[in-house]
Amino acid sequence: MAVHRLRLWWRRRRPYAAAGAAGAFVVVSAALVLTLSSWLREDEAPRSFSSDSADLVDLTLLKNAKEKGALCLDGSPAGYHLQRGFGSGSNSWLLHLEGGGWCRSLQSCALRKLTALGSSNYMERQIAFHGILSNIQSQNPDFYNWNKVKIRYCDGASFSGDVENELQNGTTLFFRGQRIWEAIMDELLGEGLAEAKQAFLTGCSSGGLATYVHCDNFRALLPKDVTVKCLADGGFFLDVNDIIGKRSMRSLYDDVVHLQEVGKRFPNCISVMEPAQCFFPQEIVKNMKTPTFILNSAYDAWQIQHVLAPNASDPQDSWLSCKLDINKCNSSQIEILQGFRADLLDALSEVKKKRAWGMFIDSCFVHCQTLTNNTWHSPSSPRLNNKTIAEAVGDWYFDRRVVNEIDCPFPCNPTCHNLVFVSPTIYKAGLSSSVI
Repeated sequence: MAVHRLRLWWRRRRPYAAAGAAGAFVVVSAALVLTLSSWLREDEAPRSFSSDSADLVDLTLLKNAKEKGALCLDGSPAGYHLQRGFGSGSNSWLLHLEGGGWCRSLQSCALRKLTALGSSNYMERQIAFHGILSNIQSQNPDFYNWNKVKIRYCDGASFSGDVENELQNGTTLFFRGQRIWEAIMDELLGEGLAEAKQAFLTGCSSGGLATYVHCDNFRALLPKDVTVKCLADGGFFLDVNDIIGKRSMRSLYDDVVHLQEVGKRFPNCISVMEPAQCFFPQEIVKNMKTPTFILNSAYDAWQIQHVLAPNASDPQDSWLSCKLDINKCNSSQIEILQGFRADLLDALSEVKKKRAWGMFIDSCFVHCQTLTNNTWHSPSSPRLNNKTIAEAVGDWYFDRRVVNEIDCPFPCNPTCHNLVFVSPTIYKAGLSSSVI
């Protein structure tokens, strides 16, 4: 198996101001099968922003995974990385649900079995914790000394699928994301989570979606006097028309929901609308009770490339330059992007009614901002109201102030770090609207 890295360059305002690289994806045989994690893998901070002093955290494979049915797509045990807290954070817990897209067909799920997104056999045995998972106070001022857990993602449906039979049309696949969630929560309760005084469930991208799905359940695991809140980073995926009027994201979710029987998670919702619609955060949040912080870009890079202008809807590549570098979008494309921003703000209208909730909606061309030191908290981090994301989240979690920050439209924010893809060749080989 060969490993190929899709290099993404961070930049600030000027085309030549590249500062780092992020991403990893696996080339499976000669077919060059790539996943969402090709530019999103959270365990790798952009190298020039990584700290040499970050501790490596061991992978723990779930005990009794087979008996509990808590298995990755290939039948291997699910896993997580646990870093113990210290000092005043010894009884506080922060959990992070890893992202990495979804698989929508038996074929794409079978291919994930040959990667860390479908098998613990391919997961790194040690990873560095950055951003909201960092144990360095200057990088993570409010949560640095908490117990922190990164839960690895290997089920392909945001920890939400639950199919009893592993034999799918002659292919062995374990669709057990819900059982992984339940088994890992049970194990962590025994590791000290049950004694938590404060708890915080977070997740990025498809892990951000999983945070919406499981937030209230997480709250129910702990006593009422424990402070429990959630944060979803880059997980507010929109159910909107793409540039040719297709609902590409709903089509993707429709495949995932039916393949892995995710609809069972939303019995009330599926009685009144299509099951795929129930998988979108704008529907999930309507019934959520637990205070949640929504961190999203109004110009989310992944959504612009896959939800708004997927390759299948742009066969002439008229959007290609724009999708690689937002500063290369023409005036008509910028107008469409502003409409996408308006759609996001409209979808968040339900959240604005929830007094205990918070949000940080910036105007950066980026996807997931909690897991790199550069975007989470540093002297050059993106800011709204002169606050970094870490400061805003900390203020909200500890009730220091109300946080409902919505940035002005692009390109107004000079503190943004906008993603720039290296070349059209890498982009076209590495990203697809259907294989993610």
